[in-house]
Amino acid sequence: MHGNRQRPQALFGGVHDVSDSTHFGFEEVSAEEKRRRVRGVFDSVAGKYDLMNDLMSAGLHRLWKRFTVAATGVRPGMRVLDLAGGTGDMARLFAERVGPSGVTVLTDINGSMLVAGRDKLLDGGIALPAVQCDAERLPFPDRQFDCVSIAFGLRNVTHKELALSEMRRVLKPGGVAAVLEFSRVWAPLAPAYDWYSFNVLPRLGKLVAGDDASYRYLAESIRMHPDQATLKAMMEQAGFGKVEVNNLAAGVVALHLGRVY
Repeated sequence: MHGNRQRPQALFGGVHDVSDSTHFGFEEVSAEEKRRRVRGVFDSVAGKYDLMNDLMSAGLHRLWKRFTVAATGVRPGMRVLDLAGGTGDMARLFAERVGPSGVTVLTDINGSMLVAGRDKLLDGGIALPAVQCDAERLPFPDRQFDCVSIAFGLRNVTHKELALSEMRRVLKPGGVAAVLEFSRVWAPLAPAYDWYSFNVLPRLGKLVAGDDASYRYLAESIRMHPDQATLKAMMEQAGFGKVEVNNLAAGVVALHLGRVY
């Protein structure tokens, strides 16, 4: 499904220049090194991904995802693209909303995660298109979807501005982009949140998934991700209008909604 498209050349007001330097957690690495190491993280955690999400958030991630899907206003018959779809939670919720007359496409750059998501959906009686692809280079034509979502995946993308631009490109006029992501917590809670992130999460990962390093990366990647205001500005620069920010759990998580006009 490759349409006639060109990769965006002008972002943030100038000639597009993607730096080869980025961050893997707190460590500065090359773009290719980040891709390799992020792939290793998700290959490692795929089997325990759902269980760890429930334990880390006390099940709140399910409420955050339901809130996101409801906030998009998706209706029966619409077309939805779910990026970095993991084990399919968002895709399932969207599929329930768009019904048999609509289409929901599950994608992930990581093959292990995509297989886990596809199999989980099939076990629940839901068969969806599943596409392994990079959010920075979507293999879909322009103006194909009414909604594009990415939940807890944007912080793992190497060039976030490219992913946002691609989300904008594949949306129809009137469409909506939903970015659900860890964000900047309310300042008075920051010390307790930091202690939990850097002490409890890695130990929980070691105990349950046999992998403390991946969950230490999770804590670090959250701190390196753009805060609410910065991500809103990035979405506006990518061409989204009327970007709305919803803080959840005192800013531990934020939902950004951007419209296409």
